Amino acid sequence: MRVLPLIFHWLSYLSVCDGYRLLGLFLIPRTSHFVMFEQLMKGLARKGHHVDMVSSYPLKKPYPNYTDLVTLPITREVVNKLSYAKMNILFTVNPMYVIGALGGNEVCEHLGNTKIKELAQPKNPSYDAVIMEVHGAQCFSIIAHLLKIPMIGVSTTGTLYSWLPQIIGQPENPAFVSNIILGFTTPMNFWQRLCNVLRTLYDKWFFDYLTTRVQDRLIRENFGPDMPSVRELERKLSLILVNSHITLHGVQPRTPAVVDVGGLHIHAENETLQPELKKWMDDSKDGFIYFTFGSVTIETFPHEFLRILYASLGKIAPVRVLMKVTAPEKLPSGLPENIHISPWMPQLMVLRHSNIKVFITHGGLMGTQEAISCGVPVIGIPLFLDQFTNINAYVVKNIAIRLDINEITERSMDAALNAILQDPLYRESAQNLSRRFLDRPLNAIDTATYWIEYVIKYGENSLRSPAMDMSWLQLSLVDVIGFLLFCAIIIIAVIVFIVQFTLKLKHKDSNTLYSKKFKAN
Repeated sequence: MRVLPLIFHWLSYLSVCDGYRLLGLFLIPRTSHFVMFEQLMKGLARKGHHVDMVSSYPLKKPYPNYTDLVTLPITREVVNKLSYAKMNILFTVNPMYVIGALGGNEVCEHLGNTKIKELAQPKNPSYDAVIMEVHGAQCFSIIAHLLKIPMIGVSTTGTLYSWLPQIIGQPENPAFVSNIILGFTTPMNFWQRLCNVLRTLYDKWFFDYLTTRVQDRLIRENFGPDMPSVRELERKLSLILVNSHITLHGVQPRTPAVVDVGGLHIHAENETLQPELKKWMDDSKDGFIYFTFGSVTIETFPHEFLRILYASLGKIAPVRVLMKVTAPEKLPSGLPENIHISPWMPQLMVLRHSNIKVFITHGGLMGTQEAISCGVPVIGIPLFLDQFTNINAYVVKNIAIRLDINEITERSMDAALNAILQDPLYRESAQNLSRRFLDRPLNAIDTATYWIEYVIKYGENSLRSPAMDMSWLQLSLVDVIGFLLFCAIIIIAVIVFIVQFTLKLKHKDSNTLYSKKFKAN
């Protein structure tokens, strides 16, 4: 078998051959998404399948059965370059615009790339499936449509964005499944449920309004005027692999075509610790804290925030702090002696070290899943999108303490550090959650591989929900409810008629009897 996966900004293609032949086209400027796709494709390659990738992130070292076919330029670089100011502009004004326009329409411009167009041409041997990230750029569904092969999606978020369940027939229940942008936890009160419903309806409408016309135009300009709409194309998905797990995201309605593979990216293959870093961690006998905001550069945060960090983190000595800082020269002076900074470090290996005590993070799903797998408690300072949802869920599970970036003080930071370092509840809860998170019949990569092969072997409709072929009126049982109401009205009307008719007859008989008596008298 042969698979063509195309990992595009929000896309990857997969085709299964005697091994897999994976062609990954990935243009998103954030490695946090690509990490999951890379590990998925490497996992397939380890099973003897062949992977050809088109992306902006070529491997630094050769990997068996994995070939970087085309390396495309990064149009919007944010890896370790997303400043605090830029983050506020991008994500606090309207996060939907970031996803729909920048993460969707802007990426779909690459449909005009000659090398992308060539992927839609028939191949010999032919491809068996397309794998794409389902997020904002579903325009790349056109490749699977033209090749007439199954299309498989991957979601890097734990809960699908509100416009995605409908494209796979996923049941929706906003009564207890929170919109990923709102960050509510279950159970929600009345006002939260009301807000959840209204925000979900708005997000669906806004995303469709923002992306449909633009992406339809790009599809038809590059592949022909008679091509289907992106909204029609995306509904041909056969399977979505979701970066979720029941221990983290709770019980949610699931169609068999939506499969949880949370933690798929957690794999430290061939990673090594720098000798200096290893020695520093080994020598941290009183323990150390690992602090990173991922691609958001800590040194660009307001000086008051950095002052609070310096003051609070300096107080916990002899506990040490390992902090990711891309440009140390931009940090204000006065860095406490117990803080060690580095522009890069193998995060999973750091989290697995026996001396680590706490992980301070912005709450990205990939990083927090790694911490959970290692049983490390968290201090979360969420900054944007699903990070609020993630941290709020971890707080409920007693593995995290949340701090608000806009309200943080030295006192609140001190309290969080003291609590999570001294109260055994957090570490015990984290270790218990780790055991539950890792306790599965199959690990994440084997689960993903099984269902990808299942769809390829048994056809694109093998997991298709009947809901995909029904209108919203039918799905909501509006027609059934309407019919039952109609029947109820008819029955009530008949009963009323019979009662009125009976009363009239009785009244008429009474009048007749009275008249006879009157005449007799």
